[in-house]
Amino acid sequence: MSQSLKLYCDTGQLTLLRQFLEDFLMTTSMDELERHQVLLSVEEVTANLIIHSHACNSSEFIQVNANLEDDLLKIEIHDQGAGFNILDYEEPEIDQLITTKRKGGLGIMLVRKFMDKIEFETNGRKNTCRLFKLVNSK
Repeated sequence: MSQSLKLYCDTGQLTLLRQFLEDFLMTTSMDELERHQVLLSVEEVTANLIIHSHACNSSEFIQVNANLEDDLLKIEIHDQGAGFNILDYEEPEIDQLITTKRKGGLGIMLVRKFMDKIEFETNGRKNTCRLFKLVNSK
């Protein structure tokens, strides 16, 4: 089973992403916590792309593909913005965030914690982030 969604680079489109993912994930055997973890992960990556890679330019778009095959959920996020390799991201020190009262910086850390595997690929201006979750991994 697979479905796709084209989102324009406007943060208002995140509502469409959330509905798309909620509908798709409800067809899986994932429990509520797992569904929320996947939803948060995909939303975090997509929001970062919209804001940081595309500067909320609504003439540009991001393609999100959700695929469930056997017990593996794969979410692919394609865009043509400035590349950000999630695998190169260095997690901030929690103590430092608290001390400096800096907001943000934890989303990618959560994505890495919630998902079972992450891949990043870039080919010129086309970037693909793949997020994987084993559905019955308890």
